Amino acid sequence: MPQAGDMAGGGAGVAKRLGTLISGLLECGAFCGIIFGWASLVFVLKDLGYFGDLCQPSATPSPNMTVLPGCSQQDEQFSLVFTIGSFMNNFMTFPMGFIFDRFGTAVARLIAISLYTGGTLLVAFSTPELAVLLFPAMSMLSVGGILLILTNMQVGNLFGKYRSIIITLYNGAFDSSSAIFLIIKVLYEHGLSLRTMFLFLAACSAWHLLRTLFLMPRTRIPYPLPPDYDYGLRCPGRSRSYRTYEEKRPPGEAGPEETPLEPREPRGGGAPPVVPFGSCVRSRLFAWHVAWLSLMQLRHYLFIGTLNPLLHHLARGDTHLVSTYTNAFAFTQLCGVLCAPWNGLILDRHKRGKTPRPEGPRGALADLRACVLSLAVTVTQCVLFSVCAAVPVLPVQFVTFALQVLSRSFLYGGNAAFLAIAFPPQHFGKLYGLAMALSALVALLQYPCVALVRGPLHGDPFYVNVGLIAVVLVAFVSPVVVARECRRRAEELGAAGTPLAAPPAAEAPPEVPD
Repeated sequence: MPQAGDMAGGGAGVAKRLGTLISGLLECGAFCGIIFGWASLVFVLKDLGYFGDLCQPSATPSPNMTVLPGCSQQDEQFSLVFTIGSFMNNFMTFPMGFIFDRFGTAVARLIAISLYTGGTLLVAFSTPELAVLLFPAMSMLSVGGILLILTNMQVGNLFGKYRSIIITLYNGAFDSSSAIFLIIKVLYEHGLSLRTMFLFLAACSAWHLLRTLFLMPRTRIPYPLPPDYDYGLRCPGRSRSYRTYEEKRPPGEAGPEETPLEPREPRGGGAPPVVPFGSCVRSRLFAWHVAWLSLMQLRHYLFIGTLNPLLHHLARGDTHLVSTYTNAFAFTQLCGVLCAPWNGLILDRHKRGKTPRPEGPRGALADLRACVLSLAVTVTQCVLFSVCAAVPVLPVQFVTFALQVLSRSFLYGGNAAFLAIAFPPQHFGKLYGLAMALSALVALLQYPCVALVRGPLHGDPFYVNVGLIAVVLVAFVSPVVVARECRRRAEELGAAGTPLAAPPAAEAPPEVPD
């Protein structure tokens, strides 16, 4: 029998799996996270006069009564559109994760496609008089995009020992998708209308639909893969999917799947119990991982929110220098897709040796041990990035930009990979969504911090940046907790003398606080 998870084995051939991988990478890199290129779209919207009625002339208290334009309310409206859209991007991941886990890939992707198409059409048919349509449009694009990447991350299950690399690669593509609004800005400057470009994005939904039908599973991709696993529609007749494999398997024969695609009653007394979702949520592993994600995400959001006043302060008001450094920062964001797979190499390093990865609980323990280094490296990168951001020297910010994009790509790719490794896959969507939703609530702390920088600190974020270094250091607790959990599980396996009977990701529920 071919080894589960081997790229060459199973019903779906190498060409089909590579087609799924590449098309998913294009999908994530061109559609899923475009809202984070908002600054480029704002340039176009301002030029078209969106919220332009909020620009009122204001008079200075001088004898000549010099009239100056006052567009602060317009800027506040654009900021509010992005704030709501980015918040929805994280917070709505939780209910979307429930939909993915409960109804499977096909239903989740149809919802995502509907939201994405609706969002692009709202932008296409919006006008300066109907600028309010931007609020639902950006929220729909955010939620549709996050649901698309949620369904794509399971593609890593098709490639066995490259699983974590692919998960992190997809998250890196998500980061790099902010370039789409930059492309729209450039095309607009060359004469293409905003409506034409967004109608084209809406038409791309046909491609999403075809990919859903032919290159994605109806439910979920199991890990490790059963023999002869296939997915997607084929010629008339039922595809040789996971369920077909289950029906053809001889009675009483143990299957290689990690967990069933959908919760069902055990067949006989020997089936392993399913770890409850509540047990995962209450575990110290999950709690400290949420803290790990939230603290570093807050650091990144605050850096972006205070970047402009920071550059103005360090450049002493030189607008040319501020523009140069702003462009450099925007360019580095495109490199996320190149940085993210490095974290996957760390997570999958134990699978590339001459000794094959052990199966069962020992293999799951090896995967979890690999996470310790990944989590620690991510925190170290964020600390170095925070230190550079606090240095009040303008050229140092080039180093800050490089460390920021490296840390951000490690953060989101490592978050998804850790949840896929540490917890049962039937709860992945819910746990991923809950972690993102809780981190979104913590990220709301950026607003009082930004107000502090713009108010009492007069645009100088130095003291806030120094405080955030101490905050980020707390995230080192998470890899320590994971290392202790690995030691506990290793002791249990050693005491048992033989591998436990539970499946790899559910051999023992995560530790629950006393």
